[in-house]
Amino acid sequence: MKKKTALIIGGGPAGLTAAYEFLKHTDITPIVIEMSAFWGGISRTEEHNGNRIDIGGHRFFSKSDEIMEWWQDILPIDSEVNELTITYQNQNKSISVNHKKNPEDKDKVLLIRKRKSRIYFNRTFFDYPIRLNFETLKNLGIFNSFLIGISYIRAVLFPIKNPETLDQFFINRFGERLYLTFFKDYTEKVWGVPCSKISAEWGAQRIKGLSITKSIVNFLKNTFHLKKNNISQKDTETSLIEYFLYPKFGPGQMWETVAEKIHQQNGILKQHCRATSIRTTENKITGVDILNTLTGEKEHIPLDYCISTMPVKELIKVLDYQIPKDVKNISEGLLYRDFITVGLLLNKINFELEDNWIYIQESYVKVGRLQIFNNWSPYMVNDPNKIWVGLEYFCNTTDEIWNMTDKDLTELATNELIALGFINKKEDAEDAKVIKVPKTYPAYFGTYSEFDTVKEFTNTFENLFLIGRNGMHKYNNQDHSMLTAIKTVENIKNNIFEKDVIWAINTEETYHEHKN
Repeated sequence: MKKKTALIIGGGPAGLTAAYEFLKHTDITPIVIEMSAFWGGISRTEEHNGNRIDIGGHRFFSKSDEIMEWWQDILPIDSEVNELTITYQNQNKSISVNHKKNPEDKDKVLLIRKRKSRIYFNRTFFDYPIRLNFETLKNLGIFNSFLIGISYIRAVLFPIKNPETLDQFFINRFGERLYLTFFKDYTEKVWGVPCSKISAEWGAQRIKGLSITKSIVNFLKNTFHLKKNNISQKDTETSLIEYFLYPKFGPGQMWETVAEKIHQQNGILKQHCRATSIRTTENKITGVDILNTLTGEKEHIPLDYCISTMPVKELIKVLDYQIPKDVKNISEGLLYRDFITVGLLLNKINFELEDNWIYIQESYVKVGRLQIFNNWSPYMVNDPNKIWVGLEYFCNTTDEIWNMTDKDLTELATNELIALGFINKKEDAEDAKVIKVPKTYPAYFGTYSEFDTVKEFTNTFENLFLIGRNGMHKYNNQDHSMLTAIKTVENIKNNIFEKDVIWAINTEETYHEHKN
């Protein structure tokens, strides 16, 4: 009998997880096609002159035991103890270290790294998430702190009923004054539209249960030492995480290792390939036409299952089917936010920084966030005496900044670091690397409010499964993307073609971190 095949479009965390799970739990042969030369999608690591860039920053932590164990199965934790703790500030969850999986290659490991994020606002650093402590009160000023407190109490007593927009969500969660101080300008820099135009669903996914109340409880626990150490903290708000796992050479190392394992187990991997047409017969996908963008070679791949992580907007375009007009219009109206990282190698910096990343609240610069790659892993930097940073810009491909040359972007980033007070002169930056990533963030505006129509349409194809961030047009973290892949393979193995359980992953208040 001919073995069944699953064609997987996209070699990011969701796509590679699906391929690995097919090989581990079924007799189905996975074929992964990836447009780029990298494995890992936006969770990849790019190298420049011995220095590595993590695109967007990827902490390896999850409230899912399955995901924590999955990661450790690929890259063991570099620790001699039997039980480790990656601690969130208010609650804990422990994880056992599997010493049977100690690697022969000590470079293929997960490190335990300390988490620190701050906001840079009015040339002052504030903890993120905002914490109730004397330093915060001093930096905000007593009177302003008092007004923030009154505003928060008002929000608790008189919340906006059924918040529909992101500004309403933030006001309910933090109070109007704190929202205006720390969330409004930054969020609008990230998304390029007013918070009043963004669905509250984005806040429910990315901010989850984090609130001032949580910060107060956390402050009391810290003050009276009421917490334990722990690694995968299922019961903790992710923005309060203090320690996380991180591959020694960046997140891409995880996905490069997964790709190696897929290849070793006879999975098929194809880079520089994109889907040009997805063939259908009635309510089934029968095959996919692909194009190798390097060689120009075309190929038709017959399949039994089609797993798509490609942007929904692009999926509908290449689907060989009579697309209903409303589905076509809605898919064409789906929007995305694009992303630029400018890596700068500094010979000096004006602050002693332990941060993984810093949210730049200042409105007089375009940069939204600053990563310090040394603090993710010391092995991300070739020379430990240098500081390797990444300035992150959120934009659209139609924006002027997206179309700037690498030289002009490097000059912009250097000048903004000077303006912010992080460096003194252009000569402090010795080297640079620019990376542009389109469609990094699926947007919760445009035609998103009508997205269910598109979802219901794609669900009618029995053997088509949409997974991952862009595949589902859902702002997932990589562990949620992985869970959609794991559940999809489990359903296929059990001949279950109902998709609702896959779409439901990460719709409950189960977690996230981020200001963006």
